Amino acid sequence: MSKDLTQGSLTKNLFYMALPTMGGFALQTLYDIADMFWIGRISSKAIAGVTVFSTVFWLVEVLNEIIGMSSTSLISQNYGAKDYERTNRIIEQTIVFKIFVAIIASAIMAVFLKPLMSFFSKDEEVIKAGLDYGYWRTFFMPVFFATYSTYTAQRMTGESRLPMMIMGTSAILNVILDPIFMFDRVPGLNLRGFNMGVSGAAVATVISTVVAFSWGFVSLMKGRGVIKIRLSGLFRLDREIDLKLLTIGLPSGIEMLMRSLSSAVLTKMLSLYGSSTLAVIGVVSRLMGLAFVPLMGFSMGASAIVGQNLGANKVQRAEKTVFLAALYGSLFVLVFVLVANFYPETIMNLFVHEKDVIREGVSAVRIGSWTMLIAAFSISLMSSFFGAGYTLPAMISSIIGRWAAQLPYVIIVVVFLRLPTTYVWFSFIVAEIAELLYALVVFSRGRWKEYRVR
Repeated sequence: MSKDLTQGSLTKNLFYMALPTMGGFALQTLYDIADMFWIGRISSKAIAGVTVFSTVFWLVEVLNEIIGMSSTSLISQNYGAKDYERTNRIIEQTIVFKIFVAIIASAIMAVFLKPLMSFFSKDEEVIKAGLDYGYWRTFFMPVFFATYSTYTAQRMTGESRLPMMIMGTSAILNVILDPIFMFDRVPGLNLRGFNMGVSGAAVATVISTVVAFSWGFVSLMKGRGVIKIRLSGLFRLDREIDLKLLTIGLPSGIEMLMRSLSSAVLTKMLSLYGSSTLAVIGVVSRLMGLAFVPLMGFSMGASAIVGQNLGANKVQRAEKTVFLAALYGSLFVLVFVLVANFYPETIMNLFVHEKDVIREGVSAVRIGSWTMLIAAFSISLMSSFFGAGYTLPAMISSIIGRWAAQLPYVIIVVVFLRLPTTYVWFSFIVAEIAELLYALVVFSRGRWKEYRVR
């Protein structure tokens, strides 16, 4: 059921939006961790291959980000202004536009995937694992992009429970299918599997995503309250809306591109230490996804509330929501920080068994957890910009944090001083501090309060 977030208790509204979103993302993150667990049963080089592919994939994920971030502001603000017909039209355009863009992106990705994998690693086992996993994910990119849009449409109109149910079901299905498709014999059950190796993990992801998209799309077609899309609306272009979908989120898309490019440079730097280090970053990045669960929950919830309240010209409610999101998000992440600092070896041992990988991963887990605590505040502040459609600060923040702070630090550590990887992990803290300081300055200036994108 769609919900008007311009009325009632802000704390109740925030948790109403955040908790189901957290539930969905938690299950999705647990899938990512389970996925890495099963891939780790093959080898640490298989983990490294999937890690390198993920770095490459994020270079095209920027296209999904541009349209998705634009739709976040457009849907929430028009819904807050009670222009439901236009809200439905924006949802229709978002879905069809995403599919169109993803088709082009997947074709380009298919051509350049192998050369890009070879650029990041010379290890044939790593490259093969990345390609086995990556071609499946690349071919079905339109389904992945469109699925995200069904979640956004529901959340931005106040429906937070259904996306959680869909994401949760998809994640559970994925976890069940992983070992069936990956191994000759399903571990623990001794049932015959498809023995597809790393490719099997990708196939399981594709199947579960197709299920999620079908469920979300049919729900939007059937309608919930005033939100109901029409099939005919998916075949009519609206230049005015399409232009906004491309332009509002463009700074956010550039932000993700800059972040992805910096991640690519960092991956290349880490590859100088060998495939074991690439495996560490693969495992740790999935673990950090756990910390992102509450942050994404409160951020997406806050963005929806900010957008609806700015659409209704209730600025003070929007501002207070951001402070609440920062408070609750940091408290949730603090639990993760404590576990990561007291039990890092136990955590690493769940995924890999090579002693050198575990030893190197201990410091990465500890340092990465503190990075997430800092990110709790910057991400909450950014939710005000996303809800308003004022996405330029996100782009500048990424440039400052990744390119002006993190990468120069990494180049000095790796190229000039040739220090151990422990010093590289500290670069993430450097980046987050820089982004937080910038976000504080922009937020305090208050321009986002006057921004409207309807």
